[in-house]
Amino acid sequence: MRSIGLAATAGMLALTGCTKVSDDVAPAEFLAGAAECAAVNAAMLGAISASGTWVPTDPAAGLPGFCEVTATLSPVAGSTIGVVYRLPASWNGKLLGFGGGGWVGNIALPTAAEGLRKGYATAQTDGGHPIGDVWDNAWAANPEAAKDFSYRAIHEMTVAGKALVAAHYGAPHRQAYYQGCSTGGRMGLMEAQRYPEDYDAMSVGAPVYTLQVQTSAVLRNNLFAADGAGFTVEDLTLANTSALAACDADDGLKDGLINNPRQCGWDPKTIECSGAKNAACLAPAQVTALRAAYDGVKDPAGEWAMLPMSRGGELGWGAFIATDGSGIDPSGGGGLRGLLALIFGESQPDLATFTLADVRTVRESAFAQDYEAGDPDLAPFFASGGKLLLWHGEDDQGPSPVGTEDYVRAMQVKAPAAADGMRYFALPGVAHCRGGSGADQTELLDVLDRWAETGKAPETLIGTRADGALTRPHCAWPKIAHYKGKGNPNQPASWECRSRTT
Repeated sequence: MRSIGLAATAGMLALTGCTKVSDDVAPAEFLAGAAECAAVNAAMLGAISASGTWVPTDPAAGLPGFCEVTATLSPVAGSTIGVVYRLPASWNGKLLGFGGGGWVGNIALPTAAEGLRKGYATAQTDGGHPIGDVWDNAWAANPEAAKDFSYRAIHEMTVAGKALVAAHYGAPHRQAYYQGCSTGGRMGLMEAQRYPEDYDAMSVGAPVYTLQVQTSAVLRNNLFAADGAGFTVEDLTLANTSALAACDADDGLKDGLINNPRQCGWDPKTIECSGAKNAACLAPAQVTALRAAYDGVKDPAGEWAMLPMSRGGELGWGAFIATDGSGIDPSGGGGLRGLLALIFGESQPDLATFTLADVRTVRESAFAQDYEAGDPDLAPFFASGGKLLLWHGEDDQGPSPVGTEDYVRAMQVKAPAAADGMRYFALPGVAHCRGGSGADQTELLDVLDRWAETGKAPETLIGTRADGALTRPHCAWPKIAHYKGKGNPNQPASWECRSRTT
């Protein structure tokens, strides 16, 4: 291993793990190829088994040559954590870890591709159990597998990854970053809470950080399963069109997006049928269901049992909710069905008649104590210099952005340093992790890297759509983007960040 084509100063900074290189000196790059890959062994990362396979450059995919390391970690008896590291031929001195989705980890190459192209050594895990159906969590009956997925797998992946890159390239990492959305978002928050020194900067999206996401899914299904409360696609379109007509222009521009759904006061009662149900109105039971979906439901302890949904996002709800009134969704209540035996034992409730008392049992279960990442005290993470970029789509049909806002507010109280070390972005019109009608494509990795390297926190994220039809600035919460009244709406300069009214 050797540094190439760079001043000695840059090389020394990289070797000592410094996090800042002067503006006129490029960060060091390190070379490691097929020979070094063949030499990979379990001792390099403290694994029970490990092997390296050299993957040649793929010009069609734009991928460099890299060493793919597969290994198994077993920090305690009964734990079997599968990990995959991809180490590019030319390394930028930085480690990039990823989280999973649903009830599984993520070891897929496409997830790591952007990082590899940019010279990052990447780290991924199966979360402590084989990757299969994302909603299958039968493995949770094994206590060690449950702990692995809840909090241990990402940490062990990260510690072993740092050891591996140091051995492989002959130099320690300069920076360690993390990216994850949904389950990966929960895993990211768990890392910041339990292992505050693992990562220097983290991008955490739409975190399913408590089992309120699962109880919300069940109660939403039941909400629309009430007699006469089911919606056709045409009914959802009517509701969506009416909500947009009432609130779309609140940000200064009618563009099919409601920038601040919590400020929108549109009441579905305004389109309730006065007589028989027809295409131009909603039945009373449908109006009741919509109102409850927008308002959410709290349990006797004052915590959310069913988190609110956003006005303006109705067309995407069917992806996670049985809006058709069947009461049955493909996820089994976000996977809660598969946890009933673990949580309730022989007295398992019927999801179709799930009660608020059942919600409390779920939230107070032993599994929840390991799995939930709701501790807002991130003071140790910020004290170690950590940077947290939180983001959530306003039209998310799974975990509600209301839950993330609640977490942000609690964090600001428990960890005042969040004012410098945390930025939260709510993305109008964006669904769960991606998609929807909003500008869902953002350069999160580059933004995270600039923040870590310069110390200057981002105040806006520029979002686009994959088809190039939409570009919008997303403002750091609690500010919100407002159109200035003139100029091309797809030019960020035509917008300004204003304080929210609610």
